[in-house]
Amino acid sequence: MKSALLLYAKGMAMGAADVVPGVSGGTVAFITGIYDELLRSISAVPYAVAPLLRGRVAEAWKTANATFLLVLFAGILTSVFTLARLITYLLEHHPIPVWSFFFGLILVSVHLVGKEIQRRNLSRILSFCLGIGFAYWITVAAPMQWSSGGLSLFLAGAIAICAMILPGISGSFILVLLGLYPVVLGAVKNLDVGVLMTFAAGCLLGLLSFAKLLSWMLKHWRDLTLAFLTGLMLGSLNKVWPWKETLTWQTNSHGERTPLLQQNLLPATYGDLTGHDPQLLMAILLAIGGIVLVLGLEWFAGRRQPVAESV
Repeated sequence: MKSALLLYAKGMAMGAADVVPGVSGGTVAFITGIYDELLRSISAVPYAVAPLLRGRVAEAWKTANATFLLVLFAGILTSVFTLARLITYLLEHHPIPVWSFFFGLILVSVHLVGKEIQRRNLSRILSFCLGIGFAYWITVAAPMQWSSGGLSLFLAGAIAICAMILPGISGSFILVLLGLYPVVLGAVKNLDVGVLMTFAAGCLLGLLSFAKLLSWMLKHWRDLTLAFLTGLMLGSLNKVWPWKETLTWQTNSHGERTPLLQQNLLPATYGDLTGHDPQLLMAILLAIGGIVLVLGLEWFAGRRQPVAESV
């Protein structure tokens, strides 16, 4: 019971991260020590279909590690549906403290994931740099505007869920780039079943296919894959930098103005340009808080086994 509650709490932490554009639930899964089991369990789901159709429910349940998945995803969904409004409010009214906390969290996670790399050579360094470049490119890419039709929502779900299980790439930010973040978040807030079911179907397809690919890569190309994932996380720090200047705005489906394009600023420059307090001390304290939280989670969970042994 205690382990189930802990797993549920980890799921809630993943869900809270996935709501924030720029923060990945995959990062939380990695730093809480469940990333390898998550990929392995998702990859096993298709193999549970055959015994389930033959009426061997217990075998199917064990094959898919269904207890783990149900408890974890219950935590994720609970967090998404209960914290969406709170996180939206905090990002709107207290952006610097929130982004500072996640900046510290991701920064120390880069170190933790990088420690898993067994050998460092030119190929690992190139993979690491490729990850940095790819993540940075995503964070500075100009947003598009997909339609909010059924096919677009389905494809967006498949793409976003792949990002959500990658440390460093935010599924929410992918939705921002596609111009569908307000649509999906609005559907969560208003319980729009049609939109949510279409989006969830895309997520399911993307999750099953991409988890298997990533699991295979970690098994056969562990160090290269981890180097790339570490680079993704480091490159994503550009998105969660706390001090920003909004260059252009957009109007969402509720008629509210939201930032479209932003650029990062130094704290002093932010204060001069905006006339607002850069909250530097608060930002530093919360960044340290994010770092301490991650280190505390790793200490609590104990030394994780190398990913390759579990995937």
